[in-house]
Amino acid sequence: MDFAISVHNVSKKYGTLLALDKVNLKVEEGKLFALLGPNGAGKTTLLRILTTQFEPTSGEAFVLGRNVVTQGEELRELISYVPQEMSVWTDISGYENLLIYSKIYGLSAEERKNAIRDSLQLMDLTEAANRLVSTFSGGMIRKLELACAVMIKPKILFLDEPTIGLDPATRKTIWEKLKALNRESGTNVFFSTHYMDEAELYADEIGIINRGKLIKVASPDELKRSVSSDLVTVESSSEVSRSAASHLRKLRDVSCVESKGNTLEISTRSSEESLGAIVKSLLSDKVVIKRIATHKPSIDDAFLRYAGTKGSAQDTGRLSELKRIRERIRRG
Repeated sequence: MDFAISVHNVSKKYGTLLALDKVNLKVEEGKLFALLGPNGAGKTTLLRILTTQFEPTSGEAFVLGRNVVTQGEELRELISYVPQEMSVWTDISGYENLLIYSKIYGLSAEERKNAIRDSLQLMDLTEAANRLVSTFSGGMIRKLELACAVMIKPKILFLDEPTIGLDPATRKTIWEKLKALNRESGTNVFFSTHYMDEAELYADEIGIINRGKLIKVASPDELKRSVSSDLVTVESSSEVSRSAASHLRKLRDVSCVESKGNTLEISTRSSEESLGAIVKSLLSDKVVIKRIATHKPSIDDAFLRYAGTKGSAQDTGRLSELKRIRERIRRG
């Protein structure tokens, strides 16, 4: 199996602060990987090590088989990075931003022409190319930043909070573009995010990091299953008998049945597969069902379990402040 990213016991210290603590991680080629964690967990530090901006204090990291410390120059020709902070100029046009980046990348005149055209088309910015960036919406600015990043057709695209501060419709549009890039070009996308729905919908794997430690790495479905079973809650018109609860416990895939007066809480591997058998068993025991509901564990549940938080007020304030900063920059 080929790995696009391979991290071995990486730690990073800033003075006495341990920002990363013996992180180990492997990401397969062609995958979308989400890094979830509360503010100050180490997400940006790990991203900057993988993009050769920081050196680890100890341990080794390899991206596309290159050591991020000793082969950084070679690696930087194969990857792109979009930070949280605005990375385009607002007092020039979108086209001019792309032209500057293409020259920084060292593309020839002919390569620049094709790369700019293709990037504008990919991000649906062709018609707005000659407008000043200061007239762009927040979503258009983010798409321009992504257009600048994909001009060199990177093997891996690193994104730090790629849709922060954007409305849901714009977030969806940007992710459709990123998924298309992954699907058509096989580009790995490694991103940090505070949005649980983004991680669940778009990532092949999710890593949960807290206090510098990478606690859990799994697919979205595996993460949710690792937290708890599906829960079926049944409310009856009267107290459920012990025999009815006992019959439920004997059903396949039912792991636990708790009786609380008129309410039953039934844990099962799959609520969809078990619901019919549960209803049939209850009806055979003359249980009158008033209400039945199902609940599946969510990425939020997994994040709460492994990171110990749903996101602090500090996180929310930081997101709001960054959104305000980006808006002020956009307005000039």
